[in-house]
Amino acid sequence: MSQIRKGIILAGGSGTRLRPLTDSVCKQLLPVYDKPLIHYPLSTLMILGIREILIISTPKDLPMLESVLGDGSRLGISIEYKDQKEPRGLPEAFLVGEDFINGESVCMILGDNILHWGHLKMLWTECMALTEGAYIVGIHHNDPELFGVIECDENQNVLSLEEKPKVPKSNIVAIGLYFFDRRVVEYTKMLKPSARGELEIVDLSNIYLRQRQLSAKFLSRGVTWFDAGTFDSLLDASNLVNIVEKHQGLKIGCIEEASFNLGYIDEEQLLSNADRYANSAYGLYLRSLV
Repeated sequence: MSQIRKGIILAGGSGTRLRPLTDSVCKQLLPVYDKPLIHYPLSTLMILGIREILIISTPKDLPMLESVLGDGSRLGISIEYKDQKEPRGLPEAFLVGEDFINGESVCMILGDNILHWGHLKMLWTECMALTEGAYIVGIHHNDPELFGVIECDENQNVLSLEEKPKVPKSNIVAIGLYFFDRRVVEYTKMLKPSARGELEIVDLSNIYLRQRQLSAKFLSRGVTWFDAGTFDSLLDASNLVNIVEKHQGLKIGCIEEASFNLGYIDEEQLLSNADRYANSAYGLYLRSLV
């Protein structure tokens, strides 16, 4: 069975909702308890089995991200970087990353998405084996009007998608994790900017929907998701990570641990990664894995 090999983290935008925090610090490098925000979507892609990753961000923030993550070799993966000079909508990531995608299926996750669940790879086998069509991922939310809303029938077939509707047709929202087939660049080039001057992920998804090739995957009870784009959600995410890690003794979003568990790096490489953090609690945790 073939598997999606390439993933994009869209970490652009200016982080206006988090100012003045983002006046001097890249949004994706803000702390979520004990690690930078970017570690969480990166670890999600890694746990899915994706080892070729493109990070898209602003010209100002890209050097900072690259200085933190490097080329991915210390994690046994490949990380490339491309800039998005202005935020012109989520689908533009597929245009910026056209050469990276190179005619293959691709997974995209937003750079402020934090997911916590068990058996991640097993749950997403269908999505990762995608060769035709697209998957959109949703979760129940109390404030659906703040997000893209997914309307489904009783069999969870997608009926419609709307971006931040005033009157939502359901309380299921798109979380910012997408799986598209090899046609995604071609279809993105067909899109026209919306009234707000951006390409819309809803419009791209609707192309697949009209062809009856858009499927939905819904996060179940026990799965925690945060869109860490506001002060409150950033704090809530930090508190959750703190509580879970203290009670379980296991870390969430630890990219070095993910690499080690997946066999991308060996014990010696893990200890070398631990040395980067000296005698911090994070570094000691990595050493305890050996």
